[in-house]
Amino acid sequence: MFSKRLKQLRKARNFTIQEVADTIGVAKSTYSGYESGFRQPTLEAVQIIAKKLNTTADYLLGLTEYPDVIEPSNNAKELLNLEQLHWDGIPLEREDLLLVKSILEHVIQTRAGKDGNQK
Repeated sequence: MFSKRLKQLRKARNFTIQEVADTIGVAKSTYSGYESGFRQPTLEAVQIIAKKLNTTADYLLGLTEYPDVIEPSNNAKELLNLEQLHWDGIPLEREDLLLVKSILEHVIQTRAGKDGNQK
């Protein structure tokens, strides 16, 4: 899976084998070995490759299906719109999330009323 994803992303990001090889400081043939599965890069090289290809090491290693780097959000509203949220391993249903969202909206409206700030 690693070699397939590596080659697929390199091509999708329009990099040559030489460009990625130069980034991690290996010969073109060494990097080609990574893409063909004949060689395995060091963990440090995987991290550098992931940055170069704007992805995560987890994606390259097959631990996730999402190739894009996702920045964590502190916005509760965004988090409540995500699917597959859980609380200590217990899945939260859509109805649960709607209830939490309405409670938070009430808190914000109350705070805005007290502070005189409207958003």
